[in-house]
Amino acid sequence: MEQQPIQISFVGTFDLQDKLDHLPVSPGVYQFKNREGTILYVGKAVNLRNRVRQYFHSSRSHEPRIAAMVAKISDLEIITTDSEVEALILEANLIKLHKPRYNVNLKDDKSYPYIVITKEPYPRVFVTRRFNRKEVHLFGPYTDVVTLRAALKTVRDLFMIRSCNFFIDDEFIAKKRTRVCLDYHIKKCEGPCEGLVSQERYNDMIGQVAQVLNGRIAGVRSHLEGQMREAAGAMRFEDAAYYRDRIRELEVYSARQKVVDNEFRDRDIVAVATEDDDACGVIFKIREGKVIGRQHYYMNGVESRTDPEVLETLVQRYYLEAVDVPKEVVLSFDIESRTVIEQWLSLRRSGGVSFRMPEGGDLSTLLDMCKRNAKFLLDELKLQKLKQKDFVPAAVRSLQRDLRLPKAPRRIECFDISHFQGTETVASMVVFEDGKPKKSEYRKFKIRSVAPAEVDDFASMREVVTRRYTRVQQEALEMPDLIMIDGGKGQLSSAVEALAAIGITGHPVISLAKRLEEVFVPGDAEPVPIPKSSAALRLLQQVRDEAHRFAVTFHRSLRDKRTLQTELDLIAGVGKKRSKELLEAFGSVQGVKFATIEQLTEVVGEKTAQKIQEYFQLDDPASEPS
Repeated sequence: MEQQPIQISFVGTFDLQDKLDHLPVSPGVYQFKNREGTILYVGKAVNLRNRVRQYFHSSRSHEPRIAAMVAKISDLEIITTDSEVEALILEANLIKLHKPRYNVNLKDDKSYPYIVITKEPYPRVFVTRRFNRKEVHLFGPYTDVVTLRAALKTVRDLFMIRSCNFFIDDEFIAKKRTRVCLDYHIKKCEGPCEGLVSQERYNDMIGQVAQVLNGRIAGVRSHLEGQMREAAGAMRFEDAAYYRDRIRELEVYSARQKVVDNEFRDRDIVAVATEDDDACGVIFKIREGKVIGRQHYYMNGVESRTDPEVLETLVQRYYLEAVDVPKEVVLSFDIESRTVIEQWLSLRRSGGVSFRMPEGGDLSTLLDMCKRNAKFLLDELKLQKLKQKDFVPAAVRSLQRDLRLPKAPRRIECFDISHFQGTETVASMVVFEDGKPKKSEYRKFKIRSVAPAEVDDFASMREVVTRRYTRVQQEALEMPDLIMIDGGKGQLSSAVEALAAIGITGHPVISLAKRLEEVFVPGDAEPVPIPKSSAALRLLQQVRDEAHRFAVTFHRSLRDKRTLQTELDLIAGVGKKRSKELLEAFGSVQGVKFATIEQLTEVVGEKTAQKIQEYFQLDDPASEPS
């Protein structure tokens, strides 16, 4: 039975130094976290103790990126593994899951599409991003949708495979649950739904589909030629003509693929190009000496990383998802974890896998072509980013004009206060960039400066603005182009006072009053004349409404939590500690209400259990005498 990685949890009063003192010497994965519990970095090690402690030696030896990360580390979590190969796989999976800030991450790291062949009596062939590996054969992933569509069109043109979504077996055919569709009549399908093709013949065809998708063209051509000769010998000339046409289509498809390897080997060519904080990795898939596909991945967070480090990240992530692993992988650089990755891929392939770094010959020519592709795609990305940077939505430009701002308000931070008669006062901050919400940067605040049951929106606004922009100053974060307040002139004045108190003056600040949808700016008694139908006002309303929604949702969650606990607190003998124990044991107040006396006794003792039951019986109208 396969042994699972062991997660080490430090409990009690362990601080970071205690954890560093108790690190094991085994292989595994480590995760650095900040004070909020966010994962900053995931790494692997042969010896966890030695590797992790290196980060906490004198920071003078660290490059700026590592030094900045170490300064933010407040917690550490490790997972031990049986081998370095297990650590490698786990590291790649955790990076994909959490996308830590200080790791190299793939841009647009979504699930890429695959072509799948189902494991059914009459298999289906289709494209999907979601699948159960036990139920399908996979081909991909495809990062280029054009290549994906071309591959699928080719196999549909070559072979008469069904396009319907039925699960077809002998029972389905016997019960005649459907009739052949148009595909059968135009000779695009052999009609398995009515049993017009044997399961053996259909699956033989599916086997050829799999070979074509894997780039094994020669075997398919040989098979079709044999069937053509057999049909001609038996004077089944129509069948022979069918196989002849398939062979011609296969030759046309094969002719489109460039022969790049006269040794006709299967290999992948992998190269990267880097610039500033961005990188592009390209993989050429060569099967039987021909390029059958090109995959490319964009990465960020590569600044101050060496090209071999970026290449190693690409290799790990690509082969974590890739289905087809060749015997040979050609790399543009040698990589640190080469031996471990070779072992991992050999296990996946059930056969040897080796990495090569050519210094001349045909392989070097192929590698140069791969590098040029990576550089070209990276240049395209840079150009696209420049265009996006220069593009400002019309509503944002309109807002700049109407408010007479020095520059377009591409980033807006908006604040709102929420409470109910002074209880559970909270604040929200939402962020809009280029007219769209950026929810990953939303923030919520519990107000501390206002006493319970006291209503003081002005003091609450002063507090939240002070807290937000004090932190911006301390962490050298970028100020928004526009600060927006949900409220009238009073809330606006409070925000401006708070900013001035921490040394921020003259920064664009506005408020949007709900009743008449009036926009106020500091120093003007009258609202800014913005047309009610303008795109600028609609944008401000959208930002304000989102801040209000976020604040109300947070306030409601706190109020509901307090309400639940208060009902238990009303029972004599049930304090905060026992209330918490009861909620943990029964899930909710309703769970406590319907628990038996025996169940309650196990948690809080017999005496308190009786008081709880008596309380809920008195509270239940159904228990009162009629």
